[in-house]
Amino acid sequence: MAKQSVKPFEFWKETVDMMVKQGLLLCSVGVDGKPNVMTIGWMTGGIIWGRPILCVYVRPSRYTYSRLEEVGEFTVNVLPMEFAEAVNYCGTVSGRSRDKFSETGLKPVPAQKVKVPVIEQGVIHYECIVVHKNDVLPEFLAKEIAESAYPQGNFHRIYFGEIIAAYADLEGVELLRK
Repeated sequence: MAKQSVKPFEFWKETVDMMVKQGLLLCSVGVDGKPNVMTIGWMTGGIIWGRPILCVYVRPSRYTYSRLEEVGEFTVNVLPMEFAEAVNYCGTVSGRSRDKFSETGLKPVPAQKVKVPVIEQGVIHYECIVVHKNDVLPEFLAKEIAESAYPQGNFHRIYFGEIIAAYADLEGVELLRK
């Protein structure tokens, strides 16, 4: 798959569609250099502070949380539907004790600008550097959301990542649209 640089939100509709259909894959890496991948189903994006920003939501109990705290970079990867099983798997086991890459056949490859890898099988990639982080505070959250999304607590930290590179396999994007 040949990847070409694209504008940060050029394929936003396709990204959101795939997030809803199967989830996206968020990659992180710790200071030890070990990459990790997790499935995300919550993400927002837009222009904040005059910069293209992706906001990803990660619970403190997740292995990815410690990696983001250590390195402060992440990638978001959009995979085609043929990888739905692998995407699902990455959301059900922890990278603390499992090598999700070898177990799914997903291949981490060097990103263009960040230390965190992208996933070779991805069709759209976003490379991000954390420019801000915030915790979801229960006292400011609508009660019905707190009850449905956080019955045991474990409120998310929101990582605001500036998109410093975005690229896509244009043929693969066309297949996503079908």
